[in-house]
Amino acid sequence: MALQISQKKGNFYLNGKLNNTTSRFFIVYFEHNLQQCKDVTINIDNVKEISKEGLDAISTLTAIALKNDKLFSVTGYGCKDIYDHFNEINVA
Repeated sequence: MALQISQKKGNFYLNGKLNNTTSRFFIVYFEHNLQQCKDVTINIDNVKEISKEGLDAISTLTAIALKNDKLFSVTGYGCKDIYDHFNEINVA
């Protein structure tokens, strides 16, 4: 299943897989939205798979947001796994 993105009340909802096939589209799409908005919040409740490339894409967008004084956040089921992944990187 491809990655589908919808928007409702300023939040973006992902549905599908965030992997090596969809991560480039994900970065380009949200990089554009970060240029247009002060903050971007994505919900991953309906994401079926997040691969290492997907985590790298989230990391890339976080770095872009920080560089441009924007807010980029991830909400939804599975966020603890993402949080733990980034904490492991920061500890090492």
